[in-house]
Amino acid sequence: MRRLALFLVSMVIWYLVSWPYDLRARTMDWQMLAAGGVFSLIACILFVEVFPRRSGPREARKRSAITRWLWALAYIPVFFWYMVVANLDVAYRVLHPRLPIRPGIVKVRTALKSEAGRTALANSITLTPGTMSVDIRDDGTLYVHWINVQAEDVEGATRKIVAPFEKLLLRIFE
Repeated sequence: MRRLALFLVSMVIWYLVSWPYDLRARTMDWQMLAAGGVFSLIACILFVEVFPRRSGPREARKRSAITRWLWALAYIPVFFWYMVVANLDVAYRVLHPRLPIRPGIVKVRTALKSEAGRTALANSITLTPGTMSVDIRDDGTLYVHWINVQAEDVEGATRKIVAPFEKLLLRIFE
């Protein structure tokens, strides 16, 4: 069932990205559609184990899935806000004549337990200019390269880097 769901999602994404239907001529590009089927099948075979199995009562999963999607939608503007602020900060540092940077690698902690949650946090940190996730450990620690280290202690660095993302990611992934 998971393979079928992954195949269908992959096909829909392929179809939306490539759009093999010509509206003017009202024809379908069957080669693009066939290529999408082949690549979706390959993705389905190779990556089905990446997606976690569901457990628990069906109604609870439905409700939690809906609320998780809503929290994910709420996460998008928060992430973009911090990304814009970080872009402006990095632009300031690049354009400043004395280049005020203090680079370093800091250790931060996260309360996220799931691999998907930790990966989403690490990606959010990396996609925010001025920071880059270097290592994720199983004990809930991450090592982050920071363009301007403002706190060297774990708690201070966690407050500055992880806290804005972690609140919402906990509701999405835990």
